[in-house]
Amino acid sequence: MANANGPMGEEGRSIPQTTNPMVTPLLTDLYQFTMAYAYWKAGKHLDRAVFDLFYRKNPFGGEYTVFGGLEECIRLIANFKLKEEEISFLRSVMPTCEDGFFDYLRAIDCSDVEVYAIPEGSVVFPKIPLMRIEGPVAVVQLLETPFVNLVNYASLVTTNAARHRFVAGKSKNLLEFGLRRAQGPDGGISASRYCYMGGFDSTSNVAAGRLFGIPLRGTHSHAFVSSYMGHDEIIGKALQSHDGSSTCEDFVSLVQAWLGKIQWTDSLRGVFGETNQSELAAFTSYALAFPNNFLTLVDTYDVMRSGVPNFCAVALALNDLGYKAVGIRLDSGDLAYLSIEARKFFQAIEKEFSVPSFGKMNITASNDLNEETIDALNKQGHEVDAFGIGTNLVTCYAQPALGCVFKLVEINNQPRIKLSEDVTKVSIPCKKRCYRLYGREGYPLVDIMTGGNEPPPKVGERILCRHPFNESKRAYVVPQRVEELLKCYWPGYSDKSREELPSLEKIRDRCMKHLSQMRPDHMRRLNPTPYKVSVSAKLYDFIHFLWLSEAPVGELQ
Repeated sequence: MANANGPMGEEGRSIPQTTNPMVTPLLTDLYQFTMAYAYWKAGKHLDRAVFDLFYRKNPFGGEYTVFGGLEECIRLIANFKLKEEEISFLRSVMPTCEDGFFDYLRAIDCSDVEVYAIPEGSVVFPKIPLMRIEGPVAVVQLLETPFVNLVNYASLVTTNAARHRFVAGKSKNLLEFGLRRAQGPDGGISASRYCYMGGFDSTSNVAAGRLFGIPLRGTHSHAFVSSYMGHDEIIGKALQSHDGSSTCEDFVSLVQAWLGKIQWTDSLRGVFGETNQSELAAFTSYALAFPNNFLTLVDTYDVMRSGVPNFCAVALALNDLGYKAVGIRLDSGDLAYLSIEARKFFQAIEKEFSVPSFGKMNITASNDLNEETIDALNKQGHEVDAFGIGTNLVTCYAQPALGCVFKLVEINNQPRIKLSEDVTKVSIPCKKRCYRLYGREGYPLVDIMTGGNEPPPKVGERILCRHPFNESKRAYVVPQRVEELLKCYWPGYSDKSREELPSLEKIRDRCMKHLSQMRPDHMRRLNPTPYKVSVSAKLYDFIHFLWLSEAPVGELQ
């Protein structure tokens, strides 16, 4: 726990282990340990290094990302300690290394590491460090792979969820149904957590519900409906009324009576004829089991000729006993058309039988939904109240990885730069401070990086913001509000106070707040306006000075 291996939180509270027990110091690439040995062998392992964790391009063709995974990174370093059996394994795969190196590994923890990060759930942008990690170079190097692993997928799927929330709108219920299609158990658990953080309302994943307190939703599958052959399979037919004052001894007969009434209703005559009775038996059985939460899948046989009428018969029978059915789920077909027709049917029932709010019955749609299909449904017009989304959400089918990187920017107070023929891969050197500048309308205008010793931007004072690598791209900004982005989440031996790790609910609230603060043209699905990321004039000059100092000078023959 944190009290054994590092600083304690406020009031002495320790930080728990990582959610996934597979996240240990060995969850890294071999070259991190080979570099650690080379540092140790050269006597450089205690050199004070600064690394930035950032990404280069926003995913899904958008212009923003939501930062996720910070809490798991802090949990890892709070409990970072190699076990004896892990050291024995490393000795077996690195047999030429000296014994002293393994004694060194046995002693290390993260008590001398400092972590500064943008709060989890924040909207973030390329090049800006999501995390700055400072500490002995060998130890921090061992954190590179697990940190990138923990941040990459978490940020990607949170962003995917936020994009689905944006296109669905605030009023729709979003249900994450991705467990069965996720990339393994950890992919499923992580997806449920970060989709909730990104704006989804609930999950079908029971384990995630238990671990993270995410609301659970789920009813039944097509198999449940098709498993019934008829009403004679229903053994217990009695159902007590909602207030407990009476009991209907034959709920099955009550349902059948209501189906007959619907069939003879003038306003619905010709919409359907004989419904599938085995489906009706399945719905009736499910209502007997869950009278307070009756929501059925209505497309096993035929939505409008069987599923919806059968649902209504059971819902009206429940209504007689004081219960209120929840609604239906559509999992195939033309979702726009079927939702509209189902809504008309419900409204006709409400009018015909004077059942208040029956016309507002919930309609949930699923069936390989993604951003594009929801956007298309919105343009067509539909009556869907909730979307159940799985495969395209949790697998991030539109883009498989975010592409976070972990770059050395300073060692022993000496700034370092990584050069490349591809200018997008040139790193921004030195320990930096990062700020978000807001305009008069309350929207963020630009993120700016400055050198660690530069004075911060001030409200009402003009500051020159420069593109890091393009000298012609520059603008003066007069900020109306200035927000420093990097907070201390692991102070090491410094005297800085540590930010507490908030609950998942609070992170979700931050995410929703940040997304609502963004300018609409940065958020739109098609051709969004790029958000500006800049450096101060002083940092710009230093980047290019260091670039010229480090780049070899060619020679023409």
